[in-house]
Amino acid sequence: MEPGMNGIGYTMVGTTNLPRALTFYDSIFAAMGLDRCWRDERSASWGKSDDENFPRFFAGYPYDGGEAGVGNGAMTAFLCAPDLIDQLHALALENGGVCEGAPGRRPQYGDGFYGAYVRDPDGNKLAFVCYDAP
Repeated sequence: MEPGMNGIGYTMVGTTNLPRALTFYDSIFAAMGLDRCWRDERSASWGKSDDENFPRFFAGYPYDGGEAGVGNGAMTAFLCAPDLIDQLHALALENGGVCEGAPGRRPQYGDGFYGAYVRDPDGNKLAFVCYDAP
């Protein structure tokens, strides 16, 4: 993306246990071909380590020192190839996630929509979606 262009820079979710969040997200993002780009004692991020303009996903302790809370209705959706969605859903469940919607077609969102929904160990909602599944 060129300087001055608009787009998502990063998304961040709160955690109450960063080591647990690392276990959960490392497996998912590795399967998606993404790298862990940042890690300190308070947070970590994933994206493309060789591309600072690629949007990053962060998990970390809230910077104000308060409790990590989950917003009802808040969700991050990751655009994926349809054959990867089932694998990501399974990895999420194997690493402490909770199913919020098994992988499958959702024709109410479009003819090619295929998706799966999970909550991470802190309760943050994630989706893995494809808009044009065959």
